[in-house]
Amino acid sequence: MSIDNPPAIDRRTYLAALVGVGGATLAGCSFLDAEEDSQTRTLGDDEARALAERFAPSFYFDEYEKWFPTDPRHYEIEEDGETVVGGFEAFNGYHERYEEAASPPDPTVFYHAVEYTESPLAVVQFWQYSAFDQFSTNFHWHDWEVLHVFVDTDTEEPQLHVASSHSRNVPNNEFLDPDPDRIPAVLVELGSHSNTLSINDQRERFQRLSRDNTLADITNGTFEELEALAELPIAYGLPRGEGWPLPFALPELDGVPIYEHDRLPSIDRTDLIDESLVVRSYEALVSPPSELPKRETGMVFDHADRNAPKADVEYDLVPASKLEHIEAFTGPQLSFEFAVPDFIEDAVSGHITSVGVPWHSPRYDNPAADITDSGHRAALADQYDAIGEPAPVNTVVASITETVTTDDAPEDEGLKTEDSTVEGVALLESDPEVVPTFGGGVTVFGDVPDGEHQLTVNGAGIAPHSEEVSVRGESEVTAAGVKGEIPLVANEDAVKLEVDPTDADSDLTSLAVEDDFAGRLYDAPLSEPDAVYVHRGGAYTTEFRDSDDEIGAIRVNPETEERVRIDDPRTGKASLGTFLATIAEETEVSVASVATDEEMDDQQDGQGSETDGTGGAENAVRGLREALAAVAESAQRAADHAEAGNRGNADARLEEVSTRLDRVAERLSEAREMLPDEIARATERRLEQAQRRSDQAQTANKL
Repeated sequence: MSIDNPPAIDRRTYLAALVGVGGATLAGCSFLDAEEDSQTRTLGDDEARALAERFAPSFYFDEYEKWFPTDPRHYEIEEDGETVVGGFEAFNGYHERYEEAASPPDPTVFYHAVEYTESPLAVVQFWQYSAFDQFSTNFHWHDWEVLHVFVDTDTEEPQLHVASSHSRNVPNNEFLDPDPDRIPAVLVELGSHSNTLSINDQRERFQRLSRDNTLADITNGTFEELEALAELPIAYGLPRGEGWPLPFALPELDGVPIYEHDRLPSIDRTDLIDESLVVRSYEALVSPPSELPKRETGMVFDHADRNAPKADVEYDLVPASKLEHIEAFTGPQLSFEFAVPDFIEDAVSGHITSVGVPWHSPRYDNPAADITDSGHRAALADQYDAIGEPAPVNTVVASITETVTTDDAPEDEGLKTEDSTVEGVALLESDPEVVPTFGGGVTVFGDVPDGEHQLTVNGAGIAPHSEEVSVRGESEVTAAGVKGEIPLVANEDAVKLEVDPTDADSDLTSLAVEDDFAGRLYDAPLSEPDAVYVHRGGAYTTEFRDSDDEIGAIRVNPETEERVRIDDPRTGKASLGTFLATIAEETEVSVASVATDEEMDDQQDGQGSETDGTGGAENAVRGLREALAAVAESAQRAADHAEAGNRGNADARLEEVSTRLDRVAERLSEAREMLPDEIARATERRLEQAQRRSDQAQTANKL
């Protein structure tokens, strides 16, 4: 993947380029494989304090936020001779202190500053501790987030802002070469406390793209290889602030909601995220929720010495070294209250148990470890010898959409895909950490090792989706789904399509499902029994491919069925011949319904039927029906001959099918104006499908 960032750090040139091309290209950035960065030294007290006071950010919190930056030292306990911060003590104690003070207790931000030894580059970090984390994909005792400000010590100008977002798998929110006269603002995500940058003049709003002569709030690059994401800067951002609904989850402990636990006497339901935002069960919802509140700013925090006029709360700046005696932040296992597959909950258990300790992390002494955009790392590396060049990494990416019926097709016989109406969650089982989607359904996993991985995505009111993803080092970006798109289905419309290759007559390697109107919706490797949820309003071709690159197909029309199971998937001429017969018969029935309606209209008008052979409406439609019936007959005979092992007769009948499909195309052209638009369009699409499968059947080696 190419990197479009300029070789030198120049804010005006860089931002002008971003506005002109829609964003630089993003290549994954692996700290583990990147060129080694130089050592750092901890800045002295006065130097560190001066940097911290200069760049101390303003924090804008959501109106529903419950856990603000505080001082964890109030909740220290001794365990096995070590000083730790206990989960029960912090969660319960924080809310006790909040109630007593009638305002966020002990508002504090901790700073840590280092300088690289081989370059005039320093970094001041602003660490924020919250007593609890509640979100859509994770919740845990304690939470740490950080903003890094990289500063040139010769010019005293900032070079890069890096604001933490959830995990290493979720791209951070970053801004290259910020205005030295502008204090950084952080928009804090509700519940998760992910740090989002606000660089432009609209301090309370996040802006992903430059528009109306205002700067974007991030300079992260894009995935230019994927058309759907070619202009989307790849950073987490602020989904609710960007207008994307985001359902929250409710944690439980020992089988009960956490607010009912006897070790949390000060906690009740109102001490968690507001009920208007919380989804208790993904499965119980028949469709995605539509009435979730959008983000609005609540409290504003600012540094106490700044005397900011818009601040609701003034926070203290405290050296992080005051906390380095704390060895751990502890708490028992929490779990989801909504129903998810068991393997997901087991896989993410480590993620939702607790949180890391900042001063035990590599990024504490080497903040460059937290740069997730390789263009940003490359720009710093070009300017400063201390920063190593980025290394390419494997990245898995997909855009989640929703499948709905289309008015272009006959009723319940065609689909389209639309932007996701809510943000979802995704899990790559090889890296057991659930991540949220952003930007209206985008999911990104970085630092993915080579090999086979199982990707699972889910969302409130949506049937889950799981597929195998093959990641190879020669391609840095692996698009999951079909060209990066994974269409999901609302629970109320979902039909489970199951395929069991166990008894197949060949070694099957892949499964694809495509709808007549929406096109290919699923395309993934197949080696074991597999299943995909499809919309009951679609008309599908299910395609199989085997290790000899032979193809087979089965027609699937779910309609009122709750489950469709294919136990004997086959490839070769017999399979494709049967498919051709089925789709021709199906189309003939659809066209026949038009002729029947027309005959009834003629009889009601007293006009009778046109039978003079001059191409009247009935004759044109009848001719199309007869041509389709002829295709079905020849295709079924081809399938029968293939089943009997008679290749010559099978090929002859398949050549006949091809000729008769040409006749269908002629008859369709004659009848086109006599058919309702939706039936004509459906016939055209099925004809295209049949012609493609006919070509595949004729070239197939396998009977």
